[in-house]
Amino acid sequence: MGLIKRTIKFINKIGSPENTKAQNLIGFVKFLFSKPGIRLAREKINRILLSSDKFDQNIYNQWIKDRQNPSILQAQYNNGIKSIKHQPLFSIVVPVYNPPVHYLKQAIDSVIGQLYSNWELCLADDRSPNPEIQNILNTYAQKDKRIKIVLRTTNGHISACSNSALTLATGEYIVFMDHDDLLTPNCLFEFVKHINKTPDDIIYSDEDKIDDKGLYSSPHFKPNWAPDNLLSRNYMGHVVVMRKSLVDKINGFREGFEGSQDYDLLLRATELTTAIGHIPKVLYHWRIHEMSVASASEAKPYAYIAAHKALSEALQRRETPGTVEYIPDTPGGYRIKYEITKPGKVSIIIPTKNQHILLGKAIDSIIKLTDYPSFEIILLNNNSDEPEFFELVKRYEKELGARFKCLEAAFPFNYSKLMNLGRSAATGDYILLLNNDVEVIQKNWMHEMVSFAQRKTTGVVGVKLLFPDNTIQHAGVVLGLGGAAAHVFANIHKSERGYYNYVRSLNNYSSLTGACIMCRTTIFNEVGGFDEELQVEYNDIDFCLKIIEKGYFNVYVPDVELYHYESASRGQPYMSKANWEQHEHDFNIFRSKWLPYIENDPFYNPNLSLATNDFMLNLEAK
Repeated sequence: MGLIKRTIKFINKIGSPENTKAQNLIGFVKFLFSKPGIRLAREKINRILLSSDKFDQNIYNQWIKDRQNPSILQAQYNNGIKSIKHQPLFSIVVPVYNPPVHYLKQAIDSVIGQLYSNWELCLADDRSPNPEIQNILNTYAQKDKRIKIVLRTTNGHISACSNSALTLATGEYIVFMDHDDLLTPNCLFEFVKHINKTPDDIIYSDEDKIDDKGLYSSPHFKPNWAPDNLLSRNYMGHVVVMRKSLVDKINGFREGFEGSQDYDLLLRATELTTAIGHIPKVLYHWRIHEMSVASASEAKPYAYIAAHKALSEALQRRETPGTVEYIPDTPGGYRIKYEITKPGKVSIIIPTKNQHILLGKAIDSIIKLTDYPSFEIILLNNNSDEPEFFELVKRYEKELGARFKCLEAAFPFNYSKLMNLGRSAATGDYILLLNNDVEVIQKNWMHEMVSFAQRKTTGVVGVKLLFPDNTIQHAGVVLGLGGAAAHVFANIHKSERGYYNYVRSLNNYSSLTGACIMCRTTIFNEVGGFDEELQVEYNDIDFCLKIIEKGYFNVYVPDVELYHYESASRGQPYMSKANWEQHEHDFNIFRSKWLPYIENDPFYNPNLSLATNDFMLNLEAK
């Protein structure tokens, strides 16, 4: 510690007001010596040393094995079960149809091997052509009273078979499982712990895949309840636990949705409850083999048709006019195109100081490309002094008339104060915050944003922002990255899918960048606008988090793309002592307000790294 203290003392010395160019380096080194900095640096080094995809797969395989160590799991169970007051019966429902025999046995054995013992296994065979299947089921049922079977006399496919298995269930909770997959030994115990802490109606976990050699790969570390994610793909996947009374209420599975019957079930169930929980642990191993959906996305193409149907009917039930589209080159991914049922004026608020070339490009692109008919532009003049700027203002006043306003903001730069000033002059039903260095490149951008912003559950709508070379500048914000918050997937090409198709899919995030966001004016008012104590940084994230706290969901819409010439108008923000001190001021206020989100972003996952922005494995996660 003595060396660290001396180093920081030296850094403070060289960081005198005369040495302003050192401020960036000072901040970096200070952070590097902090606990978060040391952790992130260690992860960065690990990334460099373990860079190949093949090696990374081996790393994950060892990582999950370390966390599934039988002696450790047993000790955790022995220590934890004593304090568990409510120990409900779980009914594990498994439809069976002609699986490889050894996979079926391993699946059943993974249930028998559960540390938590209050379960029943409900197996329904859909008249498998292999007679050995029924012999195996009978043998297991004779050995263990907790195993129940029904042998169907006709083949009815997976929905009918699953419903047959449900008729055997008497537990308080239903656990859905496939006939060739594996539960981890601590699976039910983790659900019991969650139920005793938060008795949710629906609970899901993380998952991965397992191959014929027993190697684990492709972990899917999921966010907490994210309704827009679910409308873009079945991100819940495996394993899902649902209160039996809820399953009964929706009458189980529906025939005609085979291949996506579980997706249809989840869509209907989540319409009836908001008590939805997530356990950020891998509790399910999805089997990879030639007959499995996990082996290739083309294994069951009819599943995508069924999912499209399930989503279309979900929109009808919810009385939400819209259509469902397939995302090109993204199997299992869907786009929801909502009809605008609540049209209204959009107030576009743009702050600027001079920068007439950037500003002209931004406003001209709005005028030329926007096909949404009702909008106004509110320009905030923050101490401009260049003649070209004022000439540009006169041009727009003449060209746009009442649709254009230029407000004088004659005070030192304070982004939050500027946004609140813009709101005070806005007459629209929707507020659209836009940087002066953003360029519109598609006609339907505002239409798409309004179609999401109109929904009663939506808070802030954000978009995909691109650098001019078509790499990503913004596709969502994760709290905790960099010690506070940062953009995910930055600098990858826009054509890439990202982690489990995140770049191309609708996603709920805790925050989205203020360079281009929209919300209903009533929501802006409800949260009291922007916090003017956060003058330069983190104010947009603070605004988004205030909206989350009110119960809304912020959504990233990948179909809307704009160019963002990031920070072109402000330049390098930390090249003076005053600017660095302002950064530290905003940083400290933000962390003091939102530390729980910074430490555990509900729309990220603690098993994912905070050292990288591409959803890599957190090697130090417990």
